[in-house]
Amino acid sequence: MRDFSYLRAASAEAARQAAALPGAMLLAGGTTLIDLAKCGVAEPDTLVDISHLKGLDRIEIGERGATIGALARMGHVADHADIKSRFPAVSEALWQAASAQIRNMATIGGNLMQRTRCAYFRDPSNFSACNKRQPGSGCSAIGGVTRGHAVLGASEACIAMYPGDLATALVAFDAIAHLGERRISVDDFFLLPGATPDREHAIEAGEMITAIEIPASAAARRSTYLKVRDRQSYEFAAASAAVGLELEADGRTIRDLRVALGGVATKPWRARAVEDALKGKVLEPDAVRTASLLAVESAVDHGANHYKIELAPRVVARAILKLGDAA
Repeated sequence: MRDFSYLRAASAEAARQAAALPGAMLLAGGTTLIDLAKCGVAEPDTLVDISHLKGLDRIEIGERGATIGALARMGHVADHADIKSRFPAVSEALWQAASAQIRNMATIGGNLMQRTRCAYFRDPSNFSACNKRQPGSGCSAIGGVTRGHAVLGASEACIAMYPGDLATALVAFDAIAHLGERRISVDDFFLLPGATPDREHAIEAGEMITAIEIPASAAARRSTYLKVRDRQSYEFAAASAAVGLELEADGRTIRDLRVALGGVATKPWRARAVEDALKGKVLEPDAVRTASLLAVESAVDHGANHYKIELAPRVVARAILKLGDAA
């Protein structure tokens, strides 16, 4: 057991100041932090408890979209009637994530800050080489067991997959992360590993997530989150797709399309090439399947994860056609 200090923050500003100190980490639901501490990856000197802060758990829905507080529970957001009707992909991504017990504890802000489930990253006692844990030490996953690793966005320094579901839906619909005074798109909030895989988020010292803003759109209203995995529940995606579709008045021509991939990349992955290929086109199966191949046009496999390159386009096509059938 490693000793640490506990600080109950009196306000969001106090929490940001305390979290900027060396060795400090924020504590909200704690579902990710407990895992990381148990496996020896997280070793905080101070835990700054923000779970009680008022106002950060609000869910507000208006004509322009939704604003979800960072301390809103995953389960509450998934079950919110307006989220289910106006942003169904967000609700579906949340209820397909983790177990009911975890969803009832875990927060939206904590979900976005979760770390990879790469077994090499989470086993420092047996695998000392991990550039996420110790920059410059190497990547044990490269040349290792890679079935669950990324085929998109990887680098020579890291091939760890981003495991979350919610962020995939948020990226598809141009969501914005509120970091106190600063706003940043959720897509830009997540960083590619490049040569610095230890830096996963574009968040600076003294900042914390206070809310997520999701703009309203016709594509978000007609959306879905399709998750394919090895077992039906409590499992990370082998490949997933958050898709939103808006059709012209004729009911056949695609006016707007949003596509983001999960389970296959080092961060939530927006498939803009698929969107651009299908916008303005008639929605028909062969065209959708052909365009969906563009989702993995830059993919690189590392042996056992090759199946993701074939699986991901099928998931994308299936999700688009599902929405088309429901039109």
